[in-house]
Amino acid sequence: MLIDAHQHFWIYDSREYSWIDESMALLRRDFLPIDLEPQLKRADVHGTIAVQARQSLEETRWLLELAEQSESILGVVGWVDLRATDVRAQLKKLAGNSKFVGVRHVVQSEPDDRFLMQPDFIRGITALEEFDLAYDILIYARHLPVAAEFVERFPRQRFVLDHMAKPPIKSGSIEEWSRGIRDLAAFPNVLCKVSGLVTEADWANWKVEEIIPYLNVVFDAFGCKRLMIGSDWPVCLVAAPYESAMNVARKYLERYSAESQAAILGGNAQRFWRLKV
Repeated sequence: MLIDAHQHFWIYDSREYSWIDESMALLRRDFLPIDLEPQLKRADVHGTIAVQARQSLEETRWLLELAEQSESILGVVGWVDLRATDVRAQLKKLAGNSKFVGVRHVVQSEPDDRFLMQPDFIRGITALEEFDLAYDILIYARHLPVAAEFVERFPRQRFVLDHMAKPPIKSGSIEEWSRGIRDLAAFPNVLCKVSGLVTEADWANWKVEEIIPYLNVVFDAFGCKRLMIGSDWPVCLVAAPYESAMNVARKYLERYSAESQAAILGGNAQRFWRLKV
């Protein structure tokens, strides 16, 4: 059972999605389940985790509505204001929905590189464990040391690192990123998504061979029981079609046992988010 652990939906609005600049103009349209489902069938993907793309409760509720209408959406990683004093009340309203499986904040865009360590944010993270919700860590490579410091505070909280912390594939730099990945992977309650890699390479000229050294690092650091595969559709489309983006990891996995492949392609995601499939 292949599960895509990371994809997005949106109804495009230039004010809400200002991060979609001219270089990503092809993303300036709506992307909905009806657009993704034919590609899932072609790639033999059973279902997906829909992840927030803008920071609003309205979007979280909308994603959950989509999940009710689409069997292919197995879970939703939404947004709540983790810094709010009423964060528990926000979570309580959403936690009754079995497809609400986690929370994400776009930390990579925060001006404070130590945002994860802000007291009000840390207070909000403590509420997630009460509702048995996971947290997606969305950061750049430079934030990895802070992420390790952050995770150390929450030994019982389930975390997953998005997009391998966006390794600098295009530049070929690897040493500093690799050290940060290994330090974060030392915490057993952290998993990692093998996703979003083609967009960290040269969009027009990327080669699988350039990505393999970064895959070697995360597979060695996290091991096959703490990795999951994701497309980052539709963002991946700026560099590759859906199936090509997924095949970067799928081809790499051919060197592993059937048991390890099954874990990374779906089993780990199913267990991590307690998916009902």
